[in-house]
Amino acid sequence: MASLRDIRKRIASVKNTQKITNAMKMVSAAKLRRAEENIKAARPYADKMRAVFMSLASRTDPKVHPMLQAADEVKKVLLIQVTSDRGLCGGFNANLNRFAEAFMRKMEPKGIQVDLINVGRKGNDYFRRRKVHIAGTFLNVMNNVNMPLAESIAATAVEKFMAGGYQEVHLLYNLFKTAATQVQTMKKLLPVSSDTEGGKRLLEYLYEPSEEELLSDLIPRYIQTQIYTALLDSVASEHGARMTAMEAATSNAEEMIYKLTLKANRMRQESITTELMEIVGGAEALKG
Repeated sequence: MASLRDIRKRIASVKNTQKITNAMKMVSAAKLRRAEENIKAARPYADKMRAVFMSLASRTDPKVHPMLQAADEVKKVLLIQVTSDRGLCGGFNANLNRFAEAFMRKMEPKGIQVDLINVGRKGNDYFRRRKVHIAGTFLNVMNNVNMPLAESIAATAVEKFMAGGYQEVHLLYNLFKTAATQVQTMKKLLPVSSDTEGGKRLLEYLYEPSEEELLSDLIPRYIQTQIYTALLDSVASEHGARMTAMEAATSNAEEMIYKLTLKANRMRQESITTELMEIVGGAEALKG
């Protein structure tokens, strides 16, 4: 049975842990505010880019550009998964990893191989211990998300797609809703289809330069923008998940401190009662 000294040491330890989790919650809350501002700043451009591209793609014959052409048969799929580089954020990474595994299991009976590009260390650590082919990694980058990073990821995906090794490219990330709500979201990046994005066929347009030249420049930019906004969503989701997890940990520590303090007080009262009974017993013995 733990002594009173042991319980007091444990109370002090839990209090120290509570200070750490509370500090981490405050840091994540501050980072979350900045991440939300970045998302709000990036979304108008992303929405406009999507609208312009979908308007163009809906009027274009898919045969004009290989990144618009759907393959007759899908044998290999490239999945870009965005996780965090650090833990202590609840089920943020575990939920994504389970989603990715479920997607792989769904593709397996169809004879489709799924390879991964891991953005973030946690997803890479999880899948490198499993029989999954990792086609690329971007590690320790989530603390500094910027457009050059998105361009590098997009360039890798486009290069592998254009080389003919993959018939589809998908993007998996946590979509930020609120600090307590992150939604695992998968988007098909390549081949680009205006039909799946709600594009409508409108009037034909004349292009200068040619459609192919215009699309060769616009499609990579569109993919970059999609990846960039996904990275920003993931960063905000990570900070929200960590803030929520640390808030729960701080509350749990508070409850544990209360229970341990109550236990320590009871043990102290029992000790005092025992000492008093010994004193009274000794006094009675002296009288006798």
